[in-house]
Amino acid sequence: MDSVLAGLKAVVDGLGSTVLLPIVIFVIAMVLGAKAGRAFRAAVTIGVAFIGINLVIGLMFVNLTDVAQAIVKNTGLQRDIVDVGWPSAAAIAFGSSVGLWVIPVGIGVNILMLFGGMTRTLNVDVWNFWHFAFVGSLVVAASGSLPMGIFAAALMAALSLFFADWTAKGVQRFYGVPGVSVPHLASAQILPIAIVLNWIIERIPGLRDINLDTDTIQRRFGVLGEPVVMGLIIGLVLGLIGYWNMPSPAAMVVKVLQTGMNLAAVMLLLPRMVKILMEGLIPVSEAAREFVQKRAGDREINVGLDSAILIGHPAAISSALILVPIAILLSIILPGNQVILFADLAVIPFIVAMAAPITNGNVLRMVIIGTVTLIVGFYVATGLAPLFTSAAIGAGFKLPANAAHITSIVDGFLWISWVVVELVRSLGFFGLIVVAVAIFGSIFVFWRNAASWERAAGSGDVEEAAGE
Repeated sequence: MDSVLAGLKAVVDGLGSTVLLPIVIFVIAMVLGAKAGRAFRAAVTIGVAFIGINLVIGLMFVNLTDVAQAIVKNTGLQRDIVDVGWPSAAAIAFGSSVGLWVIPVGIGVNILMLFGGMTRTLNVDVWNFWHFAFVGSLVVAASGSLPMGIFAAALMAALSLFFADWTAKGVQRFYGVPGVSVPHLASAQILPIAIVLNWIIERIPGLRDINLDTDTIQRRFGVLGEPVVMGLIIGLVLGLIGYWNMPSPAAMVVKVLQTGMNLAAVMLLLPRMVKILMEGLIPVSEAAREFVQKRAGDREINVGLDSAILIGHPAAISSALILVPIAILLSIILPGNQVILFADLAVIPFIVAMAAPITNGNVLRMVIIGTVTLIVGFYVATGLAPLFTSAAIGAGFKLPANAAHITSIVDGFLWISWVVVELVRSLGFFGLIVVAVAIFGSIFVFWRNAASWERAAGSGDVEEAAGE
């Protein structure tokens, strides 16, 4: 059995998301009854779109990492916990003992919940099951128990489906992605924080009246408010912050202009890639609807995808780019913080994207919510760093030189991980029982009160939600 699971994990590691996802999409589309030619074209189109998305994200990653390193160098900042980035976190998760089991466990949980009527999400984003394995690996590091780690990973799979269902209507309305949901823990973690903070902002005179969504910005500022120009301006500002003290003024100007143009390209190209992705998803969504309607009447099934499909929206990118210098400033001024940011600043769009439906794309509110989320994340990361590092060592990950501990913004900052680990530390196996009761209790309450829950998550469609 272990050899079979090891082989499956090796295949997933080797293929990566851009190859694995089209294969999974093709198989699922065929099972759902789509014609072979249409299913094949849809799968290839989705794979191409994700390659394009990853290329653009890579461009953003390189530029933001360079800016962050320049700012850190300028400040002389020293910290004990080094941000190694999400690729390292994914490698640690899949390389852990839980990573061996997470794919069959994640698929099994999804199937059971679908047939049990506890979810409407068919999660095809198999590669991102590593998020479940990561939490499980922390539980193993805290408890020394592999079964508890696997159980924790299964609970995270269930939690991701709950978040996906809760946010589906809001995501579909705001981002224009019908038939899609997002079972991505790193993105969904902002949901309760965003709902509470948005509620508070609505009750603050003056602040509640400021509407800085990208459409309003474009109307007020004309060409300066267009997404591509906003990317250029934000990139120039970030470049000036990072490279102002370069020895050569000419070299400084070159770096600033390159940063501005590259981030302008990100703002223009990411939405185009997401449109290609949606073109590929249409046949799969239609086949899923027809399949379900034949067997379960009007019951709706959403295709669960990576939150990469969301970050092409100008509100997500703009707020994330504004949060980059804020994140670096927070790492400097927060008392007790031991995290230094390097590799993962480019994932901030993933962190804030799910707040957009709740705030209707208000960039100011998204920046406020993102700032609070990052503050929580810094302290979570500081507290979880020893376990993160222990899990990395157990997975055979080589620590960077001069790093006492490591983390990443994606899962190292995840408050969900901290809650699970602390319950396990305090209550052992019963801590996971508490987590299970909380998750499935929330699912039960959600389906009994779908309208109000979906409205809080930005659905903007109360009547449709109430009628389900």
